[in-house]
Amino acid sequence: MANLKQFFLLDPSVHFLNHGSFGACPAPVFEAYQVWQRRLERQPVLFLGREHDALLRESRISLGMFLHADPDDLVYIPNATYGVNIVARSLDLQPGDEVLTTDHEYGACDFTWEFLCKKSGSSYIHQPIVLPAVSEAEMVEQFWAGVSGRTKVIYLSHITSPTALRLPVEQICLRARAAGILTIVDGAHAPGQIPLDLTAVGADFYTGNCHKWMLAPKGAAFLWARREAQGLIDPLVVSWGYGADPKFGSGSRYIDLLQWIGTRDPAACLSVPDAIRFMREHDWEAVRSECHALLRRAISEICDLTGLAPLYPLDSDLFSQMAIAPLPLETDLVVLKSGLYDDFKVEIPLIEWQRRKFVRISIQAYNSRADTDALLSGLKALLF
Repeated sequence: MANLKQFFLLDPSVHFLNHGSFGACPAPVFEAYQVWQRRLERQPVLFLGREHDALLRESRISLGMFLHADPDDLVYIPNATYGVNIVARSLDLQPGDEVLTTDHEYGACDFTWEFLCKKSGSSYIHQPIVLPAVSEAEMVEQFWAGVSGRTKVIYLSHITSPTALRLPVEQICLRARAAGILTIVDGAHAPGQIPLDLTAVGADFYTGNCHKWMLAPKGAAFLWARREAQGLIDPLVVSWGYGADPKFGSGSRYIDLLQWIGTRDPAACLSVPDAIRFMREHDWEAVRSECHALLRRAISEICDLTGLAPLYPLDSDLFSQMAIAPLPLETDLVVLKSGLYDDFKVEIPLIEWQRRKFVRISIQAYNSRADTDALLSGLKALLF
C-alpha cells in the first residue's frame, strides 16, 4: 500500500490523515482531467454543444457498472450536498409532516432540511443513535423508534461525517418501503470506501461523491433515483433541459432536467472512468482491506493512550477507512489541532459531537504506519 503514495499530488512533508474532507486525486486521474479541460478549451462550442451529452453518457455507463446501477438512473452533479438539495426541494412537504434523520448527520445537509421544514411547517426530527455502537440490529431499532404516523421522509447518511459510522441503510430502507415512507440516502463517503450496489440499498434516492473515496477530481458527484420515483424530481436550476425535445434529448426526462444547468466544466465527471480504472489496476479491494487494518491499529493505540474505549467493535465493519477515536473531555480542540499541524505536520480533523470530543482518522492508499505514528506521537506530547 505504501508504494501508492507516489501516485498522489499531496505535500510529502504532511501526514495527511484527512482524506474524508475533500479527497485526493491520483496524478494519472488528474492528468486525464486536464486533458478533458484542454479539449473543452480547444473547441468549446463543439464540445459543449454537440459532444457533451454523449460523453457524459459514456462516463455514466462506467459509473453505473461500478455502482451496479442503470446509467439512465444516474445523473452527474457537483457534490452530494447539491444532490440532497435537489431531492429535498422537490418534495411537497406539508404542515405536520415529519422528516426523520439521525443525530449523526452532516451539518450542511441538516441546514438544508431545517430551512425547508421551517418554510413548509413540517418537522425535522433527529433520532439518536447511541455510541459506542454495538450492532446493525441495535441501530435499526434505535432509529425506527423515531418513526411515527407523520413520518413522510427518512433521510440518513450511509457513512456519517462526524462519527464515521456505517449505518444499516439497507435494512432501514426495506422497512421504510413497506411502511410507504420515502427514503433518501446521503452517500457522500460511501462510493469507493465500501463496495456499493445501489439497487441492493433499496433507497428511493441516493446521492454520493466521486471526488472523495472514488479518487475523481473535485466537482464529480451523482444522484441516483429509483425509476418509479424520478417523476417526483424538480430541477434545482431550470435551464435548457426543461424544454428538451424528447426526440433529441437524452431519452430520460430525469437526466434532461438535471444534467444541463448552464455553462460548466464537465471535466471532473468525464474523469470518473479514469478514477475507476485506477482503482481496478491497483486491486482496490486489497487496498481497502489494508487501510482498514491500519486504521483499526491506530484506533486501538489511541484508545490505549487515552484510556478511553473504542466507539465501535474493532473487529466489525461498522467503520471502514474512516473512523473516530475519543479524546478526553477537557481537550482544547483548537490548541490540539494547531499543535498537531504546526509541530508534527499532521493534517487531521478534530470534532465535537454531542458534547464529546474525537479525532477523525482517514486512511487512504497513500497512508502508512509513519502517518499514524506521527499522530500518536503528537497526541502523546500534546495531551499528556
